[in-house]
Amino acid sequence: MSSPAVDPRERDLLRAAVVRLRSRVMAITFALVGGTGLFVATLWLVIRGGPNVGLHLGLLHNYFPGYEVTWSGSLVGFAYGALVGAALGWSVAWVYNRVAERRNPA
Repeated sequence: MSSPAVDPRERDLLRAAVVRLRSRVMAITFALVGGTGLFVATLWLVIRGGPNVGLHLGLLHNYFPGYEVTWSGSLVGFAYGALVGAALGWSVAWVYNRVAERRNPA
């Protein structure tokens, strides 16, 4: 049994379609990871307690207004982490797709 011959043009079109990343999927994935990561880190420090709770993590307040190492701050942190994660995920997919298009022009 032999495999059917594939037209080179079809192969190039298939390769270009497979190589691409979906920007929305990457954005959603990075958003969930970033938001959940900051949420869990904040809650971990709140539950752990101590005299200086989240001294270093609290410095994120300089970049994320309203963020604090508290129970309510963990929700604000989730929102900011998701926003930054989505932007990062979309950017990674966009750059990857541009590079892939240069290497495999349709």
